[in-house]
Amino acid sequence: MHNPLLIPFDEAPFSQIKNEHFKPAFLQAMEDARAEIDAITSNSEKPTFENTIVALEFSGQQLDRISSVFFNLNSAETNEEIQKIAQEVSPLLSEFGNDITLNEDLFQRIKSVYEQKDSLPLSVEQQTLLEKRYKSFSRNGANLSKEKKKRLREIDAELSKLTLKFGENILAETNKYQMHLTNEADLDGLPDGAKEAAAQMAKSKGKDSGWVVTLDYPSYIPFMKYANNRELRRELSLAFGSKGFHEDELDNQENVLKIANLRHQRANLLGYATHAHFVLEERMAETPKKVHSFLNEILEKAKPAAEREFKQLEEFAKELDGIEQLQKWDGSYYSEKLKQKLFRLDDEQLKPYFKLEHVIDGVFLVAEKLFGLRFKEVSDIDTYHAEVKTYRVYDQDKNFVAVFYADFHPRAGKRGGAWMTSFKSQWKKDGKNIRPHISNVCNFTPSTETKPSLLTFNEVTTLFHEFGHGLHGMLANTTYPSLSGTSVYWDFVELPSQVMENWCYEKEALELFAKHYETGEVIPMELIDKIKASATFQEGMQTMRQLSFGLLDMAWHGADPSDITDVKAHEKKAFEGTNLYPDTPETCMSTSFAHIFQGGYSSGYYSYKWAEVLDADAFAYFKENGIFNKEVATKFKEHVLSKGGTEKPMVLYKRFRGSEPKVEALLERAGLLQD
Repeated sequence: MHNPLLIPFDEAPFSQIKNEHFKPAFLQAMEDARAEIDAITSNSEKPTFENTIVALEFSGQQLDRISSVFFNLNSAETNEEIQKIAQEVSPLLSEFGNDITLNEDLFQRIKSVYEQKDSLPLSVEQQTLLEKRYKSFSRNGANLSKEKKKRLREIDAELSKLTLKFGENILAETNKYQMHLTNEADLDGLPDGAKEAAAQMAKSKGKDSGWVVTLDYPSYIPFMKYANNRELRRELSLAFGSKGFHEDELDNQENVLKIANLRHQRANLLGYATHAHFVLEERMAETPKKVHSFLNEILEKAKPAAEREFKQLEEFAKELDGIEQLQKWDGSYYSEKLKQKLFRLDDEQLKPYFKLEHVIDGVFLVAEKLFGLRFKEVSDIDTYHAEVKTYRVYDQDKNFVAVFYADFHPRAGKRGGAWMTSFKSQWKKDGKNIRPHISNVCNFTPSTETKPSLLTFNEVTTLFHEFGHGLHGMLANTTYPSLSGTSVYWDFVELPSQVMENWCYEKEALELFAKHYETGEVIPMELIDKIKASATFQEGMQTMRQLSFGLLDMAWHGADPSDITDVKAHEKKAFEGTNLYPDTPETCMSTSFAHIFQGGYSSGYYSYKWAEVLDADAFAYFKENGIFNKEVATKFKEHVLSKGGTEKPMVLYKRFRGSEPKVEALLERAGLLQD
């Protein structure tokens, strides 16, 4: 069978790939990669950095490419067949990974090079690679007994299946639910654009009439924010909050318990007290104790503000509609009304200035002013869906920098949320600088029959956020692929993304792209002032919410979970110090907390706040010198964006900023310092 995945390719040949190509391609690529490993271990020459560490680094590249294509499709354009293949190949890949990390002969060669590290003439990047490679073996069982290695393999195979199943259940729950409304009065309060989108959704779902609201963010959020019908908001909120919590075939409670317990057992097997201890050893935060003290330090500052803000919201809802007890399904609705009252600002005023195409042009312009990048839209790059836009990226000297894919709207085969991913890493070999292929995937409000895609301000910041991750990937300039781009400590990875959000609040940046989609009028200064003034609106409550997620993550991974039998009760206890709204027994966050049970954020959710400290401190440096200051931007590009994981993050950050980040920068920006 001609298999396009087994022929070396540069840009992924999506249109040629059929589902039946994947499994044979995986099997063949694993076999080829094993042969490359055998060539390293059977080398009769003494182990050296080149013949062992570098040879290992560049082994299995075809397998990496196939994996990146397949697992990106499983997130962005999946179907039952792809999900079935994922369930089949994930344990095989897990087993393959273990075959490498538990390969005694290979580890002995690595260990031999590692033990000579102080006498070898290695660059900083080479030292980092050697350290990383040795640790990837020692931290994954290379020093274990035969019996313990066997158990580790079993755990990893089971975990790979469970995390996949967890994600599949959430996607199925999201796709399964729809609120079909036939009475127009039920849509009272909704903006015209949201109504039209709901009518369009009804048509696409085969309904003869009416409106359909789903659990996808562009449908869910406007309804929760604007719909006057409290009972329907309640229904939608409970549906959203109870994903994976219905004690049916899509229930995730058992998966949560199994994943938490297996991770704990794995950590114990490797000599760590908990999964969090294992994970944090390779993070800037270093220990669970540090994470807890970091979260609690911010909680102490945020809680008084959050309680004040919540009390203000309660009083406002009572005064407006006689609401005696504010519930979770009231939060967005009354917050939006209060925000409109205080700032005379709402998303519907702003959306006409944020046509998707204008915002894309805007983020490209910001990247050009800061880093000299130019984005050229092209139609000769293969894509996996007609909606995906493709670009070739060049620097100011017209050198090719990267391929960029952009996929912006929700579909049935696409998981919720927004993310950056890569179809090909960057590296240098044989005198060539191999450039990366980077993708941003989002779920933004789609266009309707009468309006183009107009973004909420929150969607604008999301686009800038994911594009920041994209820049981290595109501007990578390292020798080794495993140290390239976003291959950094997890609590450092959010710095480039979160710092980019800051430009969305600045007049100088907004005037580049925030233009009315009908009149071309630049966003009025008074609206920019309102955006800035409202930036810290309910910041205490927002901070508490983020901290609660971080604390829930640590509650699952920072202690022995073997005595936990009730997922909801455990979650409730973790949320005790951060609750503002009454608990809803029908909902459970853990059963759909994909970041920690499917994505890579287990023991790492705190890193959003950690990176906010970095980004507030970094942007303060830009503000001091001008938000488009070339010198500061070049330092950020050279010391952060291009360096990937070649050195410890704090070393890179200090080289850029001249000092360690200060938590006060975040507290000041958030308006929490007076507390």
